[in-house]
Amino acid sequence: MNDNQMRKGLATIFGGSGFIGRHVVQALICDGWRVRVACRRPELAVQLQSFGEPGQIELIQANLRDAQTIAAALEGVDAAVNLVGILTESDDQTFADIQSRGARAVAKAVKEAGITRFVHISAIGARKNSPSGYARSKAEGEAAVHELVPQAIIFRPSIVFGPEDDFFNRFAAMARLMPILPLVGASTRFQPVFVDDIAQAIVLALDGKAMPGATYELGGPEVKTFRELVQYVCDVTRRRRYIISLGFETGKLMAGVTQLASKLSFGLFPKLLSMTTDQVELLRRDNIVSDEAKAAETTLEGLGVAPRAIEAIVPTYLDRNLKAGQ
Repeated sequence: MNDNQMRKGLATIFGGSGFIGRHVVQALICDGWRVRVACRRPELAVQLQSFGEPGQIELIQANLRDAQTIAAALEGVDAAVNLVGILTESDDQTFADIQSRGARAVAKAVKEAGITRFVHISAIGARKNSPSGYARSKAEGEAAVHELVPQAIIFRPSIVFGPEDDFFNRFAAMARLMPILPLVGASTRFQPVFVDDIAQAIVLALDGKAMPGATYELGGPEVKTFRELVQYVCDVTRRRRYIISLGFETGKLMAGVTQLASKLSFGLFPKLLSMTTDQVELLRRDNIVSDEAKAAETTLEGLGVAPRAIEAIVPTYLDRNLKAGQ
């Protein structure tokens, strides 16, 4: 390992084996950090070690419900990042478990370890009084982080895109299989942000380039409605599909049916067609960077990151999947 790779110290990434996590690990490696990837199933993340030089990436088992494993993951480290989150609940993982109590457990361990550089990933739309359990738990996690580690930096991204994303890839698969695409909240606005831009923001934060204690909202250069984004997927994959707008009450009814079907089928109901009532609640509000964040320069641009547009990135992987028959 050369001197450049030794100069930054050791950073623990909770959730480093996930979609965003893999890109964060790679960005930190390129920036000269050693990385400890803390995740529930480290044996499934062995491929991450190929990102760096021998000894530059360490895998360790950690569970946000187990304080001892969290503390062990933070032993001797210089910085920490918490990326752990879930989009839907299951019998063994609830929003409160992961995004509220889990965030508090990580922040408590960071405080006790004396770590001063800490980044926590939340989401645009986090609100303590939201009707969405997802959004409420994100807000509770943010509050716990700032209570215990006041200098922590919180990043709130809009929907995240990249080669393994669960948004553009999902709708491309739906467009391949379905002649009609029903959308709940078709007019809801999003500001998709590239996963590598988020990773770069985290690198800058750990390098001391972000305001301590600040909450940043991360969005790309474009604001588009849900309908416009799905139509864009159809255009890129060259499929003519009918996009039908559904009301929120109809959407909640459909989501309730798919949730029940998934439960009764013991998870065998196609994930592609699944939707939850909580997701319907999230779709009632725009998912874009606020005017307040722009004015305070707590955005990607404020960090000096030029966000990349979906047109520059999304076709590169949707085209590849289309050619592969996926």
